[in-house]
Amino acid sequence: MPAFVYRLIAPRDTFSVDMTEAERATLAEHGRYWTRLMEDGKAVAFGPVHDPAGSYGLGILIADDMAGAEALRDADPAIVAPHGLRAEISSMPRLVTPTGVYDAT
Repeated sequence: MPAFVYRLIAPRDTFSVDMTEAERATLAEHGRYWTRLMEDGKAVAFGPVHDPAGSYGLGILIADDMAGAEALRDADPAIVAPHGLRAEISSMPRLVTPTGVYDAT
């Protein structure tokens, strides 16, 4: 089964330090969503990245295909909410984890 990199991109560079209460609540819901994805075996890892060029969220998804990964993205509370968050998804030809290997082919 293929793996995908999911990159959650904030609507502004200062998002991680000046979130509104509504944005903070949405990100809490987003975290619960990704926790459920992990429990269901659809996510391998996720969390924030403090990149000097700009913070973002990173997740590794397991899905049947790109359409399946996009469906998981489209159900993410961070994407559904009207805060301007967006996500980029890229396929991984191979993902190796302590518990298994996921090949795109």
